[in-house]
Amino acid sequence: MGESVWQEDLLGGGFQQLTLPLGTDGEGDVVATLVRHRPPLGDLVSPFAPARGTDVLYVHGWSDYFFQTGLAEYWQAAGARFYALDLRKYGRSLRDYQTPGYVADLATYDADIEAALAVMGHGADADRPSRRRLLLMGHSTGGLTLSLWAARHSGRASALVLNSPWLEFQAGGVGRAFLAPLVQLGARVQPLGTLPQVDLGFYSRSVSHALGGEWDYAPQWRPQRGFPAHQAWLNAVLEGHATVAAGLDIDAPVLVLLSKRSTILPRWSEQMRSSDSVLVVDEIARAAVRLGSTVTISRIEGALHDVVLSAEPARKAAYASLTRWLRAYAPSTSRDL
Repeated sequence: MGESVWQEDLLGGGFQQLTLPLGTDGEGDVVATLVRHRPPLGDLVSPFAPARGTDVLYVHGWSDYFFQTGLAEYWQAAGARFYALDLRKYGRSLRDYQTPGYVADLATYDADIEAALAVMGHGADADRPSRRRLLLMGHSTGGLTLSLWAARHSGRASALVLNSPWLEFQAGGVGRAFLAPLVQLGARVQPLGTLPQVDLGFYSRSVSHALGGEWDYAPQWRPQRGFPAHQAWLNAVLEGHATVAAGLDIDAPVLVLLSKRSTILPRWSEQMRSSDSVLVVDEIARAAVRLGSTVTISRIEGALHDVVLSAEPARKAAYASLTRWLRAYAPSTSRDL
């Protein structure tokens, strides 16, 4: 794909987007959307930047899309070239005729990821493999998806950063084992069957500027109570959790960023503005050590589920932790080609 097809992104300020055709499925044409950050001053990088010579691909979570401009600016300042992927049926890639967020197998996203990596110069079939390092970063379900992808594609990524990855079901392994057969049966009988709505909108209240939080985003792409969830989709997620529980063998160093605590209640609490109100972070921390041989877990005081959307003190602490980890486990390279 030529450079001419990149277009200005809705975020403005040096962000551009590229549509990635992915063929068709039962609902029609499918695309993913790659977003890149190209600041007006270009790639002016300090020789001491911790991510010099690195390309970063970020993947969002459930009922989400890329809008975290501060994250792109962090990576740019760290010396990396930043890209974000709106997966099929999410955000910029969602079409009116599609079921938002729906897949029946997380490996379906391999096509989305490969299409993005090919544009970035990290394609599996590239005539000349890139001399730059590839770092993958995923949030929530995106963190689960990238963990499974990295385990299946040994040697492709140099490092993996997971922002509150959804590595285990909220009820833990016992709850997952009880629920999985029922969900599996439902997925076979009625894959698009809608599950009960369990999102009460508390996480959106802690994030959205319109609801008392700090951030502005497109509500049609990030609904207050999330997209409707479906049987086959949940079955795919639970299968991913079971695969993690059995142990992965990711051959790259992994950083897992988590809040220090969870606040999961059936009613609003102000504590939800400074904790994870979506996942049980202690369960995620336990699951994370099964990802590979080199896993670092960083627990951030006051962090939200999306750590980089936390209040400024927690946000700064998370970026500082990430920088320390980059210097230790993902050293920069002077190779800028």
